[in-house]
Amino acid sequence: MTRLLPAHVLALAAVLGLAGANAMRLGPHRVALVVSLALACGALVVPPRARLPALAGLVAVLGWMFGSARLDTLDHSILTGDVGRAGQALVEVTGPPRAGAFDQRLPGRVRIFEGKHVGEPVQLELPLGRSPPQGALIDALVVVRAPRGPKNGFDERSWLRRQGIHVVLKVDRWSVVGRRGGLGGLADAMRRFLERGSAPGVAGERRAVLEGILLGDETQLSDSLKTSFQRSGLFHLLAVSGENVVLLAAGVLGLAWLLGLPRAIGHAGALAAIVAYVLAVGPQPSVIRAAVSGGAVSVAWLLGRQRDQWHVLLLAAIALLAWNPYTVFDAGFQLSFAAVLAIFVFARPLLGVLEGYPGGPRLHAAVAISLACSLVTAPLLALQFGRVPLLGVITNALAEAAVGPLLALAFGAAVLYPVAPPLAGLLAWVNGWVAAYIAFVARAVSAVPFAQASGRAAAWAAAGLLLAAAYAWRRWQTT
Repeated sequence: MTRLLPAHVLALAAVLGLAGANAMRLGPHRVALVVSLALACGALVVPPRARLPALAGLVAVLGWMFGSARLDTLDHSILTGDVGRAGQALVEVTGPPRAGAFDQRLPGRVRIFEGKHVGEPVQLELPLGRSPPQGALIDALVVVRAPRGPKNGFDERSWLRRQGIHVVLKVDRWSVVGRRGGLGGLADAMRRFLERGSAPGVAGERRAVLEGILLGDETQLSDSLKTSFQRSGLFHLLAVSGENVVLLAAGVLGLAWLLGLPRAIGHAGALAAIVAYVLAVGPQPSVIRAAVSGGAVSVAWLLGRQRDQWHVLLLAAIALLAWNPYTVFDAGFQLSFAAVLAIFVFARPLLGVLEGYPGGPRLHAAVAISLACSLVTAPLLALQFGRVPLLGVITNALAEAAVGPLLALAFGAAVLYPVAPPLAGLLAWVNGWVAAYIAFVARAVSAVPFAQASGRAAAWAAAGLLLAAAYAWRRWQTT
C-alpha cells in the first residue's frame, strides 16, 4: 500500500477545490473575504498537527476560487447576442470534421464576425461533402444559432457549453484564405506529419483503425466497425492512452542509446516528443494524463528524484481541471482516471491470483489489467452510455498483444518516411495487417449475442462487477 504523503493531501485538496466550483462558484464579491481569511490563517501559528489540514483547506479554497474564475471565463460569450443573425465571418478550423447523417461538424474559433473581433470557440455545421482542413482560416457566410436542447437522450447545449462553446455557426459558403500560425499551426504540422508518414500506402478500413489508435480519431471508421469496438470492449483503444506515450518515450530513449547519446539528452528528447505528440492529437483527457505521467518520469530522472505515481496522477487531474473545471463531467476524463486507479489498486492483487495458471507473465498482466479496468469502469459505462461490454477481458487479452507493435510500427514509419519512403511503406504494409487483426477481433467478439449488456441489464452488470471489485479489495486487504 502507498503511504499517504502531505503532497498527496495537498494535490487532492486542489482537485476537490477545482471540481467543487461546478457545484457552487465563489462570486467576485466574496473573493476579497476569502483571500483575507486565507492570509489570516497563514499568519496564525497553528500546532504542527493542524498545519497539514489547514494548508489543505487553504489549497482547496484557492482551487475553488480559480475554478470559479475559469468557469466564468468559459461561460462568457460575445456571439450569443448575435443568435439568428447572418453575416460574414473569419473562422479558424481547430479540429477534423465529424460526419453525421445529414451534415458534418467541425470545431472552430471565430476571429472576426461582421467586422467585430471575437476570438470565441464555436461549432461549425457544413453540408456533407467537402470540408476545410484542420488549421485552415476560412472566410464564410454563416448563420449564428443557439445549440439544440435535450433531445433523444443528448443535450447538445450542455455538451458544448462544457467546452466553452455557446453558439453554432451554420455555414452557407466558405473559402480558404490562409492557415493559422503559432502553437496551433505547430500542432497542425505535427498532426499532418503523423497522418502522412505513419501509414503511407495504407487505405480503407486498415488506415482508419491505424489513425484511430494512433491519433484518437475514430471519424474514418464505419458505423458498423465503431459498433463492434463498442460491443467488444475495445472502444478505449480509439482514445489515445498512456501506452502510446510510453512507447513514444521508450522509442526516443532507445534511439538515443543506439546513437550513443547521453541519457540526459534522451530524456530531454522524450519530453520534446511527448509535447509534440500532445499537440498532434489534441488535449484529450487521457492524453494529458498520460503526457503528465510520461513527462514526470523524464523530469524525475533529470532531477535525480523518484517518481510518485499517485502524485503524478493528481497533478494530471489538476492540469485538466485548472484548464476547464467542466472536464470532471467528461466521460473520457472519468473513464481514463478510473482505469488508472483500477490498475494502481487492483492489478497487483489480480496478478497474484493468476500466478500458477497457464499463459505466462505477459498474458497474466494483460488479463489482470483488463479485469481491473472492467470492474471499475463498468458503473461509469452504464451511467454514461447505458451499456457494459461483458467480454472485454477476453477481447483485450486477444488485442493487447497487437496494440504495442501497431504503435511502434506507426511511429517508426512516421520517422522513416521523410528519409526512406520505401522502408516506411513496408512498415506501414505490415502494420495494415496488424490493424486488420484488431478489427477482426472486435468484430468476432461483438458478434457473440451476450457480448454487451444494455439498459437495465447494463445496470445489473455494473452493480455485479462493482460488488466483485469490493469483494476482491476486501480479500486482498485481509490476506
